[in-house]
Amino acid sequence: MLMNPIIEISIPQLLLALLFIVVAQATSFVQKLGLNRDISIGTVRTVSQLFLMGYALTFIFRAENLWLTLGIYVVMVFSAVFIVRGRVKEKQIAYEVPTFLTMLSSYFLTALFVSWLVIGVHPWWDPRYFIPTAGMVIGNSMSALAISIERLFSQMRQQRELVEMKLCLGANYKEASLDIFRGAVKAGMIPSINAMMGVGLVFIPGMMSGQILAGADPLIAIRYQIVVMFMLVGSTAMSTIIVTLIIRRRCFGKSEELVVTAE
Repeated sequence: MLMNPIIEISIPQLLLALLFIVVAQATSFVQKLGLNRDISIGTVRTVSQLFLMGYALTFIFRAENLWLTLGIYVVMVFSAVFIVRGRVKEKQIAYEVPTFLTMLSSYFLTALFVSWLVIGVHPWWDPRYFIPTAGMVIGNSMSALAISIERLFSQMRQQRELVEMKLCLGANYKEASLDIFRGAVKAGMIPSINAMMGVGLVFIPGMMSGQILAGADPLIAIRYQIVVMFMLVGSTAMSTIIVTLIIRRRCFGKSEELVVTAE
């Protein structure tokens, strides 16, 4: 099937897209939402980070170096943990290290499985497949982790008396916090599950749209997108459960007493 070549977007055309930012800025100003500064910073960061990533990927793709590819992957995971830390305002319980290690290992295994076994890339670390795959996993699961961790801490504090009452009645820390744990994991997984419900019907996902715009056969793009949707749900479930389990244990002391204090 013959596809049309991709249409290049010129700099003037790119600047024309700033009209959407102008609309957002005007809305914030008129309604006094106080978001003008955040919108401006977000716009600058979007442009600068994406252009920087574009030049970096061009260099990485040409180099085809294993250690360079893995190095970029580690930087992406570290940046994701930094963003999660900015969203979760927790100072009492240390959660950054287990979150980083879990993301580093689980996302690597996911990206490896998809690029090597599902897609069949050789070598498995081919940056044209491994980095985009890892990036999608990290970006999607990062938001889920932030939601789950924030929910876990907030519910631990809101239901502190209930948890302590269960502990006094003989429950261990797992039993006392079971409902909170389940609620935190579900909160993180719901967006990914909802995305599966609406994909192809309500919206066309980014990867599929990008492949179609680049001239790929829609049927091939669909197969890639199915793999991506399954991958995102699985990686989100795995990382969210592991991180939440570790952090929940840190909310209790050696004698299984609740150490999270009310704010």
